[in-house]
Formats: sequence, C-alpha cells, structure tokens
Amino acid sequence: MVIKVFLASSSGSTAIKKKQQDVVGFLEALKVDYTELDIACNEDNRLWMRQNVPKDKKPANGIPLPPQIFNEDSYCGDYETFFDAKEDNSVFAFLGLPPPPGSKEALQAEKERVVQNGTHAEEENPDNSVEVPVEEQNGHSHREEEEEEEEGEGGEADDEATAGDEALAEEEEEEVEETDEQAREGEEEDEEQEEEDLQSEEEEELRQLEEEEEAEAQEEEEEEEDYLLYSASQDKNHEASAQHWRHQFL
Repeated sequence: MVIKVFLASSSGSTAIKKKQQDVVGFLEALKVDYTELDIACNEDNRLWMRQNVPKDKKPANGIPLPPQIFNEDSYCGDYETFFDAKEDNSVFAFLGLPPPPGSKEALQAEKERVVQNGTHAEEENPDNSVEVPVEEQNGHSHREEEEEEEEGEGGEADDEATAGDEALAEEEEEEVEETDEQAREGEEEDEEQEEEDLQSEEEEELRQLEEEEEAEAQEEEEEEEDYLLYSASQDKNHEASAQHWRHQFL
C-alpha cells in the first residue's frame, strides 16, 4: 500500500505551504513511506485528485485544496482530518495502515481489543463452573507446572522484546514531539512573516497614495502656472495691439 500526498509545490498561500509541511514532516517522523504528487506542475495529478475526493468531503465551491491524502485509490482525508487523527493518536488508522509494534496507537488498539474480547467472553461464558474429577486435576497440575516453567522462559524473551518495542516507541514519540514543536515554531514564524508582509503591503499602498497625491498637486500647480503665463501673454498682446491702434490714429 502506497500513501499518496497531493501537494502544490508553487502555491502562493502561506497557510497551504505550512499545512503541507506539517503533513510531510509528521509522516517522515513516523517513518511512513509516502509519495508526493505535485498538482501545480502536473495537470493529470490535479484532475485525479479532484475526481477522487468524495463529493461530501469537498468544500462548497467543489474544488478541494492540497494537501489531500490517499492510500492507493482510497481517500483518507485532508489536513483537518489528518490533524484530528494526530491529536487522537490514530494516524495509522487514518492512513489505513497497521500501527508499528510498541507504538502508542498499537498499545491503545491492543487495550481496546482486550476489553472487547473480555466483555464478549463474559457475555458468552457467565460463571458456568464444571466439576472436574480430582484425578484429572492432579494429572493436570504437573502439566501446568511444566507449562508455567516454559512460559517463564518465554516470558523473559517477551519482556526483552517488549522493552525493545517500548524504547522504539519512545524514540518515535520524541521525534513526533520534536516535529510538533518545529511545526509550532514554523507556525509562529509564518504568522510573524504574514504580519510583516501585511504591514509592508500597507506601507507600500500608503506610499503609492502619497505619491499620487503629490503628483496631482504638482500637476495642478503646473496647470496654474501655465494659466498665469497664458494670461500674462494675452495681456501683453492686448497692450501691444492697443498701442498699435493709438499710433495709427495719431
């Protein structure tokens, strides 16, 4: 089974990039094999993703956004459902994969299975005691002692294996916690960057507005100067014309 993660390598959205990094980083921390499929550079990937996301999982506009996660052709979910599974320690169930031995999810699933099986057994066998002859009890007692000795030897090996599994699970949990911390730091950095970008955009818009106002004021001044020059020229022409006619009559 191959886990497919549909991403957009050239997305202009900071939020989408952060979500994609969170999903990929967490899968790598869990050592889950996955394949990245880029919808920005490959039209076939984009069409396949849109066609295979269930209708009831699509947003109101009908266009699902990355990241979208599949197990082969089976839809797993988007970032929000992935995040919920991560919070519930059920990522492997979300992906349709068996949890690794010793992991939190495996131990939780084992506890649930034991509880379910125990409840089922109690319902089927409610305290029905059967009297066993003394001879059979004595005959079984020796076999039980031998079985206990064998179980003791096997139990030590199981304990060693369990200890190894627990150590591996602790390492994986530490990696996951480190990934979560890095993701949180990345979110804070992204938020700060978005605030800086927004402030820069506002400053740029304000600067452009001031430049436009200055240009308009300068244009008005130039028009006023041109009008004054034109008026002065007209006055001179009128005066010259008047002098000319006075000379004619004189």
